[in-house]
Amino acid sequence: MAARTGRTVNDLRRSNRAAVLRRLYFGGPLSRQELGPATGLSSGTISNVVGDLVGDGLLEEAGTVDSDGGRPRTLLRIAPTAGRLIGVDVGETRVRVELFDLALTELARVERPMSGAAAYDVDAVVAHIRDGVAEVLRAGEPGGDGRLVGIGVGVPGIVAATGEQGAVVHGQTNGWDAVPLERLLRTACRLPAGLPVLIENGARTLGQAEMWFGAGRGAQSAAVVLFGSGVGACLVTDRAEQGRALEWGHVTVRVGGRRCRCGAPGCLEAYAGAAALLERWREAGGRPPGGADEEAALAALVAAAHPAEGGTADPVASAVLAETAEYLGAGLSGLINLFQPERVLVGGWAGLLLGPRFLDAVRTHAAAYALAYPAGRATIALGALGPDAVTVGAATLPLAVFLDAGGRREERQPEREVVLPAWQTAIQGRVRG
Repeated sequence: MAARTGRTVNDLRRSNRAAVLRRLYFGGPLSRQELGPATGLSSGTISNVVGDLVGDGLLEEAGTVDSDGGRPRTLLRIAPTAGRLIGVDVGETRVRVELFDLALTELARVERPMSGAAAYDVDAVVAHIRDGVAEVLRAGEPGGDGRLVGIGVGVPGIVAATGEQGAVVHGQTNGWDAVPLERLLRTACRLPAGLPVLIENGARTLGQAEMWFGAGRGAQSAAVVLFGSGVGACLVTDRAEQGRALEWGHVTVRVGGRRCRCGAPGCLEAYAGAAALLERWREAGGRPPGGADEEAALAALVAAAHPAEGGTADPVASAVLAETAEYLGAGLSGLINLFQPERVLVGGWAGLLLGPRFLDAVRTHAAAYALAYPAGRATIALGALGPDAVTVGAATLPLAVFLDAGGRREERQPEREVVLPAWQTAIQGRVRG
């Protein structure tokens, strides 16, 4: 039966369950008495909803607190073992697959290296994900009895939602032209039709993780930068709280400049991306270690420019890093001028490796290139979640759907982008660490 608003009784129940789950996830543990004012639901409704959620195994007791003159109040929290989530990071040097409980505690992980000209071969990437999903589920079986809630995948490139193919990835820099990744993964992994498989740009999953659990907590606006072989960003503002992936690495910073992997001249990525940075080091006479992968080669560049105590800095490596800091600072100034974020957070494996050494220089250049007012309001810092941020953020994609559905699996996956829920802005400052 539908109410006059068009909402059915089931819709109302799901909405009430979602309100309780959201508040407990981001602000718990809480007592039943605290949940009423926190959600705006009546005490009777809270009693019914909590009873349903406890009956479904989604809530558990988390101790007691004293009340004013009465009996101690029982605290409730979401049971971490009530469900499991998988986060996948299709990175530049490896595919990482992690299994989490509902509290996003890692239960198992698998990494598959990617290298060579065929690193982004679609069939190979799908096979890495398929095998990784199977392996973490086997490894995590003893540690968690909850059902699989969903799979989230962070990828490079632009992700478009389609009706027939599901999520389709357009990754010009890695040769992916309208790859129907969701359909390929559902087939390869033999996943049930109702299981959410949610695919997003890796910078956006990084941004969501930092806003929920990391250095972005409490901020109303932030630009979260993914700095690896390439460069990307996620923008979160008070008007776009869901986060929006930006192809920031392909902003032109030098007309007629170096050719980027995307084919255009003068992109930021052609100067500040790790792959381009190493290439510029070679061109200037630097000698990256033979046979080293990109991460090891970049570490060697940092060591050459910043040797151990008593060593002599390599002037070529130092000059390349100094130039890169200026390019990155100039690129950040564009984000600051255009969007005026409260925080700019630098993540990604290259950003975390280089950040401690040259972030001060990046701040100086960003301030010099940006307008004074927005630059004065923006803080530039490293992300807080480390190299696992993309996989954590990917796992939050099905987690958000799970919470919005009141802890019940949707009959069919919504044909819309999975976004940071609107309710997140109001409560993200209370997120548990």
